[in-house]
Amino acid sequence: MHRTILITLLFSSMFITAQFGKNCELRQFKLNIANPGIEYEMALGVNTTFDIKAGLQVTIDPSVSEIYQDFEFYPAVALQYRYYYNFERRQRNRRPIYGNSANYIAPAVAIFAPGPRTVANEVVKGAFGYAGVATGLQRSYNSGFNFSADIGAAYYLGPFQGGIYPIANLSIGWILSEKRWCVGK
Repeated sequence: MHRTILITLLFSSMFITAQFGKNCELRQFKLNIANPGIEYEMALGVNTTFDIKAGLQVTIDPSVSEIYQDFEFYPAVALQYRYYYNFERRQRNRRPIYGNSANYIAPAVAIFAPGPRTVANEVVKGAFGYAGVATGLQRSYNSGFNFSADIGAAYYLGPFQGGIYPIANLSIGWILSEKRWCVGK
């Protein structure tokens, strides 16, 4: 009886493991030179990943009066829960999906930690951030070169009146280490 239960559990775990990471890379550690920093992406399911970036990121500052006139580099941590929706189509068209080379949609959040700054003759202190949705694409090559770009909209909040503004992210760099679990390499 115990042997039957053990064998059943072993076979069940094989099927569960086989479903994990079918299309997505299991994990990737990347260096970003467009927005200087590091990035880590890990598979959560068949077509989903969790992506975290830390470093300097270009952003608008909603505390200034002309927000689209002044872009700044601020220390930031950005998170995305990516759903890649075209792995199968890329595979059917014999295009590589290595390094999660596909298009995605993602809820996105970011926290920016600028130092005290002067805006309209007032000192503004404190972090600010956003929460929103983005759509984008990521491409990776066998050389390790990687880029991703996404756009969307988010609600910004912080030491100013919150509002909905556009978001855009660009990541250009290299995959430093990876754990492959990809069907269509």
